[in-house]
Amino acid sequence: MARAFTPKVITANDLLEGDVIYFTADNTWTRNLSEAELITDEAEAQLRLIEAEKQNIRIVGAYLADAKAGPNGPEPTHFREEFRRTGPSNYFHGKQEAEANV
Repeated sequence: MARAFTPKVITANDLLEGDVIYFTADNTWTRNLSEAELITDEAEAQLRLIEAEKQNIRIVGAYLADAKAGPNGPEPTHFREEFRRTGPSNYFHGKQEAEANV
């Protein structure tokens, strides 16, 4: 029996900066997971992934990642995506530095 489809977001890395980015409903990219499009239909997820991959001059490594609806938008369901969302762990820089200076 096939496994039930779980909601997804499309994620990739910014080609020039390397940051983790997420595909939005208006075909743009954001660094904030909460602004990503949460896709609940398997066929639609595949079509949206094809659309995202067309932007290969800006992104690299696009894929569908499991997510769930949260109070402020999509949230990761796997520790790998949580780790990618928060940025490198060796020292505060990028996203972590910005949050520390708030």
